[in-house]
Amino acid sequence: MKNFEVSPLIDRFGQVVTAADLHVYATESGIGYQTLAKELKSFKIQRGLWHLTAVEKLEEVFNQPAVISMPVPVREEFNLIPTKDPTFFPFGNFPDVKKILSSRQYYPIFITGLSGNGKTFSVEQACAQLKRELIRVNITIETDEDDLIGGFRLVNGETVWHNGPVIQALERGAILLLDEVDLASNKILCLQSVLEGKGVFLKKIGKYVKPTAGFNIVATANTKGKGSEDGRFIGTNMLNEAFLERFPVTFEQAYPNVKVETSILKKVAESINCYDAEFVDRLVAWADIIRKTFYDGGVDEVISTRRLVHIIRAFGIFGKRKKAIDVCVARFDDETKQSFLELYSKIDASINEDVVEIIETNV
Repeated sequence: MKNFEVSPLIDRFGQVVTAADLHVYATESGIGYQTLAKELKSFKIQRGLWHLTAVEKLEEVFNQPAVISMPVPVREEFNLIPTKDPTFFPFGNFPDVKKILSSRQYYPIFITGLSGNGKTFSVEQACAQLKRELIRVNITIETDEDDLIGGFRLVNGETVWHNGPVIQALERGAILLLDEVDLASNKILCLQSVLEGKGVFLKKIGKYVKPTAGFNIVATANTKGKGSEDGRFIGTNMLNEAFLERFPVTFEQAYPNVKVETSILKKVAESINCYDAEFVDRLVAWADIIRKTFYDGGVDEVISTRRLVHIIRAFGIFGKRKKAIDVCVARFDDETKQSFLELYSKIDASINEDVVEIIETNV
């Protein structure tokens, strides 16, 4: 390649470009990444970073004296691939979610289910196993276009455009995770064109951003976007039907069955060297009874898988079964807390020994 022009790169990414920027440009222009990197060799200032207005190149590129009026802020290169968690145990919809993400096709996913059943965790670990970059955005009712798409920010006294997480994901070909999406207001409709896989036009700077191959969207929610009639998930909203319709598949995530949940708790306990097989079995049986009662309308609260993990970790710290359960169910109202504790004492009489020992110690 001869007489390579860096002007288009500067127009697109600014004076300082990263390896991720070059990958995007290489894909769009049909130029091999290695070829592109070789052409920019004289602009390289460190690994994965190029300054396209390096002093020795200013006259050649812009046909003007080499004068740099002010330093250009350097963008950091981030590794956005989640770390594999050794305690993760796949279950439920995980194989389907992983298969969709591994296809690298644009196919948005909506995952719904009760709190604490591993919706977000499973997406993170699917990306970790596939070595896919993941950008997670925690949605609230205040989330708007500026938070998602981007906007102007004040940098060193100058107003500079800053890409939001959606644009970052589009350009990097990453997975965009919209966590707790049912907390959003209608401001989230700014994502309509992105959800169609068509990219987005940044009207404030007159630039169109196309999705890079591999880009996909996953949304998680406690509801199906229709609000929460029983009041369990206060703050969730009725999502626009046009927004929901742009998700071709919805996975309903349930709590794991007894066998799977036992394996999950075993992994967590072994990771902190406090594995007690009997305690794990009784915790799982206790949670299973409470959930069945909850589904039958007998209680208003439920013990989630996340709550069981909290109890195991508390057990690893305090070394007492009852103490671990007490501190982890204290979040419930007094009546519910007491009924949960009484039910567990019927399953595991050994916690009464913990009480006796505590009394004797205090005496």
